Amino acid sequence: MAVGYGYIDSVDFATIRLLSGALFLFAVFCLRNGCIKVLVPQRPLAVIALVTYMLGFSVAYQGIDAGIGALVLFGCVNLTMFLGSIQRGARPSAIRWITSATAFGGLVWLLWPAGNVPISATSVAFMIMAGVGWGLYSLAGQGLNNPVQNTAANFMLAVPICIVLGLFFPHGIQHFTPHWPGVALAVLSGTVMSGLGYSLWYAILPRLSATSAGLAQLSVPVFAILGGALLLGETVTARIFIASLIVLGSIGVSFLLETPNAQSVPTDRSKSRL
Repeated sequence: MAVGYGYIDSVDFATIRLLSGALFLFAVFCLRNGCIKVLVPQRPLAVIALVTYMLGFSVAYQGIDAGIGALVLFGCVNLTMFLGSIQRGARPSAIRWITSATAFGGLVWLLWPAGNVPISATSVAFMIMAGVGWGLYSLAGQGLNNPVQNTAANFMLAVPICIVLGLFFPHGIQHFTPHWPGVALAVLSGTVMSGLGYSLWYAILPRLSATSAGLAQLSVPVFAILGGALLLGETVTARIFIASLIVLGSIGVSFLLETPNAQSVPTDRSKSRL
């Protein structure tokens, strides 16, 4: 709504979103626990991945509908986390391979140049970048304690990087002109949807394998599609509906049919952190 309606530039939105989330989480954590521990081994990857996601996500939504963008985003998240789990030594079951391949195939079919699906190639490229960033951010968060502290530290360190990178974007922060609906939506996104939401996500990540976490996130697009239709007046075509069934249906098949023994096996390091 903020970017697509032209209330705010995409880079300004990402920067305000990060800054408001950082200030909110910093205040919440420090009031309860004191100082925030910034330097941990996973921090650099998490911060870079967070900036990649934030900028890619905001720029992409200048030219893509909410539901389609969410499908592309979380399809790429699933693929990134699936490959990341394999790189870490996990051995996904055959069902995981099949469902991940099915979800990816649904995305390919959705994005194939045909039909009346409103898609910008540039926006898709930025959303793919955002999906890879969020997948890496989720992988970096597995096995970490203190989700609020880690989310707050990631946000605080990401703000200056986002500001510097924003200088190289057209109409970036150097030309910032406040439009209060856009600023308000960015603050809401940063504090509630991002700050609190990401803390909750980091809290449950240690209980999930990387492949399970990636597949679970694919449930998000259905809410984006419904929200886009109900709140933004976006059209849900038959192609989008069928692609959503293919992508999201693979999640249900995976969790219904996979046995506990098929879960990815964590490494000794992740066991110690759990």
